[in-house]
Amino acid sequence: MVFQILRRAKAQPEQKASAAAPVMALHGAGRVAWSPRDAVSLTRAGFTGNPVGFRAVRLIAEAAAALPLICRDSERRFEDHPALALLGRPNAVQGLPEFFEALYGQLLLTGNGYVEAVGGTGLPGELHVLRSDRMSVVPGANGWPEAYEYKVGAKSHRFATGEGISPICHVRSFHPQDDHYGLSPLQAAASAIDVHNAASRWSKALLDNAARPSGAFVYKTVDGGTTMSSDQYERLLSEMEANHQGARNAGRPMLLEGGLDWKPMGFSPSDMEFQKTKEAAAREIATAFGVPPMLLGIPGDATYANYQEANRAFYRLSVLPLAGRVLGALSHWLADYLKEQVALAPDPDKIPALAAERDQQWARIGGADFLSDAEKRQLLGLSGLAEV
Repeated sequence: MVFQILRRAKAQPEQKASAAAPVMALHGAGRVAWSPRDAVSLTRAGFTGNPVGFRAVRLIAEAAAALPLICRDSERRFEDHPALALLGRPNAVQGLPEFFEALYGQLLLTGNGYVEAVGGTGLPGELHVLRSDRMSVVPGANGWPEAYEYKVGAKSHRFATGEGISPICHVRSFHPQDDHYGLSPLQAAASAIDVHNAASRWSKALLDNAARPSGAFVYKTVDGGTTMSSDQYERLLSEMEANHQGARNAGRPMLLEGGLDWKPMGFSPSDMEFQKTKEAAAREIATAFGVPPMLLGIPGDATYANYQEANRAFYRLSVLPLAGRVLGALSHWLADYLKEQVALAPDPDKIPALAAERDQQWARIGGADFLSDAEKRQLLGLSGLAEV
């Protein structure tokens, strides 16, 4: 009797099913897989692994680092000043362009830039740009940073800010939901970067498969059977991988046997739209960084009539505001060391992209007969300059 019960149980195995199984069966698409949003992963995906993000960061950082600087106080403009000399050679291995390119790059990639002051009496002897992904803010009891901690592997160094002048100048972009760290353009463009990188991988996979859409092998024997044995299936897979996949096997004819028939599949409308999706993602990345897509060679953008207008807008809307924020923070920080108030700023009169705009302004103000020379100088930003 017991043996009969066991046989009956084996003949009718227990079957379990989830109550949600019918709903899950109707779900046609997989879950979206986004890349991690930490600074290291975003930099890897959006800068070192994405040509649009790489070029956008380099374009802004190089343009901002090449801006000519002026140093002035409330009364005059300085041709020679200790602050200009320090920035001209901030440390033993970097000049002004390399120093500012590194600082602007960190700010664009992570939303934060950190400058360390080293040695010296009065002004620091050297300035160094520190990697933002290694720096963390230590908040104090009042909410303001009481220290900065820099970690490299298992080692760390703590920069105290409670007493005297802070050895760290922290420049950060605006973040509406964080009190201590800035929001980078990479974070805003993260979804577009994922789409652009996925489209590039899809294009590479298409090239690896002879730049043709996939197809299907239909197996049918003489007696109408449609099931292959395990050995036949494994042999077919190995022969396809060895002889018919990859660019080197493009166009190679197939020899089909044993009831196999090849049924090619054409491109679907979604496949045909893939390139447009990639271009749209590229424009979103450029928009997040504030670079006109025309300057990056991205097709389909007609915002500006020509390259000159796009370049002028690039400087006015992206380069100059970024440089003004960074130089303003450095001015305020270095003023504590100098014991005097000085202002560092880019010199718009020496920017070639803005030459036409500046010429029009000079001609318009110079032709205003109802203005005195002092008023004209003030409108042109030349008030209080010392006579040379």
